Amino acid sequence: MNEDIFAGQWKQMRGELKSWWGKLTDDDLDKIGGQKDKLIGLVQEKYGYARDHAEQEVERRFKEFGDKTGRRQYDGQGARARRDRREQGERSGHSRW
Repeated sequence: MNEDIFAGQWKQMRGELKSWWGKLTDDDLDKIGGQKDKLIGLVQEKYGYARDHAEQEVERRFKEFGDKTGRRQYDGQGARARRDRREQGERSGHSRW
């Protein structure tokens, strides 16, 4: 699911997040505020996971959520990064559009 959809689906995802990671409190979810990196950090902290393991767990759960709701999986790339890549391609004459 892309970054914009992730932010837009945050309220719906909050309930799912609590069912996936019961150690996350409402205060934790408020701190995360729809930011994937903060979620990974808190999953890592609360469950004692290595950073890579926390990232894999978050990605797996996002994929499950995306499959369930019909949303694209969050790709870790924000709209700005995608726009920058597109603009770079246009400058080099290799546009995908």
